[in-house]
Amino acid sequence: MRRQKSCPARKAAVVNLLTCLLAAAAATLPAQAQTFKVLHTFHGKDGALPWTQLTRDAAGNLYGTTEETNGRCFNYFNYGCGAVFKLTPKGNETLLHSFNGKNGAIPMAGLLRDAAGNLYGTTLLGGDTNCYTYGCGTVFKLDRMGKETLLYKFTSDSDGEEPEAFLVADPTGNLYGTTYRGGEYEWGTVFKMDQAGKKTILHNFAGPIGGGGDGALSYEGVIRDSAGNLYGVTDAGGAYGAGVVYEVDTTGTETLLYSFSGGSDGSGPDSVLLADSARNLYGTTGYGGNQIYICGDYEGCGVVFKLSPNSNGSWTETVLYKFCSQSNCTDGNRPGVGPLVMDAAGNLYGTTYFGGGTHGCNGGDCGVVYKLDTAGNETVLHTFTGGADGAAPPAGVIIDGAGNLYGTAELGGDSKCAADKQGCGVVFKLTP
Repeated sequence: MRRQKSCPARKAAVVNLLTCLLAAAAATLPAQAQTFKVLHTFHGKDGALPWTQLTRDAAGNLYGTTEETNGRCFNYFNYGCGAVFKLTPKGNETLLHSFNGKNGAIPMAGLLRDAAGNLYGTTLLGGDTNCYTYGCGTVFKLDRMGKETLLYKFTSDSDGEEPEAFLVADPTGNLYGTTYRGGEYEWGTVFKMDQAGKKTILHNFAGPIGGGGDGALSYEGVIRDSAGNLYGVTDAGGAYGAGVVYEVDTTGTETLLYSFSGGSDGSGPDSVLLADSARNLYGTTGYGGNQIYICGDYEGCGVVFKLSPNSNGSWTETVLYKFCSQSNCTDGNRPGVGPLVMDAAGNLYGTTYFGGGTHGCNGGDCGVVYKLDTAGNETVLHTFTGGADGAAPPAGVIIDGAGNLYGTAELGGDSKCAADKQGCGVVFKLTP
């Protein structure tokens, strides 16, 4: 899991993802497959390894990023630096932009689209190559034609580095996000950036990573309420070292809303949060919950949680679901990093990177798409096989007005793609 990511080969993290799963198997689709459709299969030149939640416009076009492409990135990695793509409702792909290192490398978050059709995002690496040779990451803007403007290049530890954040904007166009590392204490930052690329650090996470203080390692970015307050999670730190949910107000003051204990309440939250009209926050943790060995060293398989505000200013956590509650983890294992989505009836939808019980991925399980009703009952909507339907959906789903779900699977698809034949991933549509 990403909290075990090391810093200097640090981008070996992306490579390590490939070794986690899958010698893509030619397996048949499960019974749910009549509702499941692959919209696009990546082949390398058109992108590879989509680790992203999709963005959808009013015409039904989908936008996203891929971690890799064919080629070599910085002449250092044995793969390309990633891309931004557009997909029509019929599945026709346009490669809007390819990263080359200097203009960014390895985008690992979804895209923000404004009313004019511009796209905004972050890259984990690239930009200022004086920063650890392969750069400390960027914030970029693409116009409708795919022309890139680099809004910001991260330059040093104190500046923040390795942004994996899905960006959010305020009404005046300022952008908000997080960096995984860097900042004053090296445990990451929350930042604000205007349209001219002027960046302000709103909060430096102080850790320590093992617990007893502030949060540490904020991967996935923040959400913003109507008053301008920001909410997010850190994968580590907090009272017990198992991560936190935090708020940063308009003055930059941070409040820890909840510290995970690492037990049944969850551990290692690394999803973007979802807020409802009552200010409840919803998210997932990669660990905690059911403490069973199948999830590795009894760390737990992850949970879906709800955090509710109280009248006295405190917050209460409710665990809505613990993964691997079913035999052989057919209900999923390790929920995805993208935000959950909620339909009009209050049902939640998401993905898990592992689990499902198909054993098509190097003898392991290939992940699921799930639905969670308001009573906490889970329904598996699709179990990935590691074949043509893909494997390892990392980032959740989005939902349209008709209730159709759209998402990405990082692996699977074209079994001839990538040197290790694990496949380069797919974009899918699912009608529950």
